[in-house]
Amino acid sequence: MNPSPWLRPWRLASLVAASALCLAVSAPPAWAQAPADGAPPSLKQALDAAWQRSIDAAESQGRQAKARAEQAAAQSWLAAPAAVSASQREGRSGTPSGAREPERGVALPLWGPGQPAAGGEASDAELAWAEAGEQAQRLRLAGQLREAAGATQLAAVEAAQAQQQVETLRRLTDDVARRVQAGDLAPADLLAARAELLAADAQLRSSQQALQAQRAAWRLLTGFDAQPAEAPAAVTPQDLPDSHPELRLADAALELSQRRLALARLQRGESPELSIGMRQERPGGAMPSQNSVVVSLRMPFGGQAHQQPRIAAALADDEVARAQQRRTRERLATELTLAAEQARASQAQAALERDRAALLRERAQLIDKSFRAGETPLPELLRALGAAALADAASARQQASHQLALARLQQALGNLP
Repeated sequence: MNPSPWLRPWRLASLVAASALCLAVSAPPAWAQAPADGAPPSLKQALDAAWQRSIDAAESQGRQAKARAEQAAAQSWLAAPAAVSASQREGRSGTPSGAREPERGVALPLWGPGQPAAGGEASDAELAWAEAGEQAQRLRLAGQLREAAGATQLAAVEAAQAQQQVETLRRLTDDVARRVQAGDLAPADLLAARAELLAADAQLRSSQQALQAQRAAWRLLTGFDAQPAEAPAAVTPQDLPDSHPELRLADAALELSQRRLALARLQRGESPELSIGMRQERPGGAMPSQNSVVVSLRMPFGGQAHQQPRIAAALADDEVARAQQRRTRERLATELTLAAEQARASQAQAALERDRAALLRERAQLIDKSFRAGETPLPELLRALGAAALADAASARQQASHQLALARLQQALGNLP
């Protein structure tokens, strides 16, 4: 069976849908660091570009710098900055006029028992938490990229299908116009064909506007014009991996809260303070000056009551971190189960939509043959063409939805590009 010219585009419907999924537009700007060969960026390149543009990147760098600074502070042999003291006594009773006792010294805050080790463990835990937070933030950003790429691909599929429908109806309208001039069809048939063409053209313009909006959102997120060309890889559903970035972040937060609690329990009050100074006694008159070394140790005590609020706050943070860890694991497991089910369902639905589209295309070809033989009126052919076009569009959309479901499954597994 040889289809008419206006039916030929449907023979390539599957190819159009597949190519629309990998649609790439004009080359990205130079500042976006696109691949040198002009090829579309990979999802990893898009993620790196989006990360550099995000506020989360600056916040993550700040948290890691703070943690490294606290590591350096914990390795110091002083619990706090040293202080210099200076004092002078003059005019003591019973001493000659002009007697003075100037004193100069330095105060050295000391660590309490076990505090250096606990402080070092707490700073190490904070750095691990900051690094885990960066990976979790990158995963969340990757989820935004996957959703944006899926939405843009879906819009591209709909625009391609609308363009295909316009071309089909334009060929049909031209053929109907020739047959009207030849006297084979009534002028009303030409009006009906033109009305269908105008409706398809309006749908095309609407889908193109939606595609432009999705491309603008992608450009704002990544700085690229082009989208990744690779399709999400199919994966076998499995249990929640312990290497999931969000789960690692929850574990790191719990470890940090425990280290901070241990440090708070050791910090019973202010730090002990060792003071070392030099005192110079000047009796006045003709008497010689005398120098002496002054060593003092300041030991605060009774600070446990003042430390209870800090310990209580650390205990509360620890309980929150434990609850957050449990909730995170439950949430991630639920999201993984749902993503796996959606991936399986979308695959089955894509196969059904593909078979349905093939049947309706074949039906449209049969009605076209009947129309050319003069056995079927034009309105019935238009309805058949419309049904076949809708089925092709639904099939293409479902294929794009299946790709998005696979991307969401990768996201639920915690896989970074």
